[in-house]
Amino acid sequence: MAHHHANGIPARLSMWQRVREYAVPPSMIETATARRATGDWAGACAAARVAVDLDLRAVRHRHGTDVAGRLRADLRRLAPDLLRWHMPRIVPDGRLRPGLTLTLAHYGSTGGTPLHLVVRTPPAWADAGQWMSLALWEGAGDTAAHHPHPHPHRRFRLDLHRHLWDASRSAELAQRCGAGGTPDPAPSASSRAAGSPAVPHLQQVPAPVDPSWAVSNWATEAELLLRSEGRPRGAFAVRVGTRSRAVFELVAPDDSHAPTLRPLAGTLPQRDVAALPVLPEAAARVLPDLELLRAGLVAAGRLHPLVAAALGGAATAPTAGRAREPADPHRVECR
Repeated sequence: MAHHHANGIPARLSMWQRVREYAVPPSMIETATARRATGDWAGACAAARVAVDLDLRAVRHRHGTDVAGRLRADLRRLAPDLLRWHMPRIVPDGRLRPGLTLTLAHYGSTGGTPLHLVVRTPPAWADAGQWMSLALWEGAGDTAAHHPHPHPHRRFRLDLHRHLWDASRSAELAQRCGAGGTPDPAPSASSRAAGSPAVPHLQQVPAPVDPSWAVSNWATEAELLLRSEGRPRGAFAVRVGTRSRAVFELVAPDDSHAPTLRPLAGTLPQRDVAALPVLPEAAARVLPDLELLRAGLVAAGRLHPLVAAALGGAATAPTAGRAREPADPHRVECR
């Protein structure tokens, strides 16, 4: 169950409200946007506190002109301030999730070596400045010095959600986050296939009283996930707790019908569950900005401009409070 403050605002939403107020200030967005508009992607990264740890000439020499060209094009489309806006954060203070390596895009190469464009967050002991770093990951043997988790994280990935960092795709946000529809209720134990026993150490999707799960989008997002791994249909997992995963099967009558979900019939050994594709966190949860707008905890004008333009009229009548005005008293973390 989600924790709530005395004023009735869930702790998670209260955190995101503070993050939206302070973590990516308008001055950072304006400077990064101006530099990106002139083609200065490295300058835009510096403005958004993103260190660049890659060399395009080395990439061309090692992986060829085609891969280097695709990487350069992605770097020019990268809005580092938008990336920082959407990065995973931790309760209660809203700081960047520490020690994370997150894939933004991946490329093939002539030698078959996997090449990922990744963003890394610093470990907790070195996160005072909340800087991130942009780098390349070249397979299992590639390690990053002094980083606790150099390999890309399966749950935290944005290669399937380019609209969260690619300025040319940001308009897709409303469609991908389901801003125009009403969330469907979460599957319950009663909807499980007849005779299907519970999977050990797993639980069903949280009850619909927790609106932070984007259950109505899971089938569509799972289809994208499975296709990215060469599987048109099949089983996948959703992490619903620290030690809990719900396992579903993506099914559809045929390719002309919308995909649907059903709980996986039967049990799976834990090693098989661990090997299943994991629905990315960006797909499993409702977009925080959408939750804040619908709860009346942020004004559309205080969102990132690309986010505000994409969501348009997604806000509904306030239900949990009001957006904080600039003159409202509030606490500021001491630096």
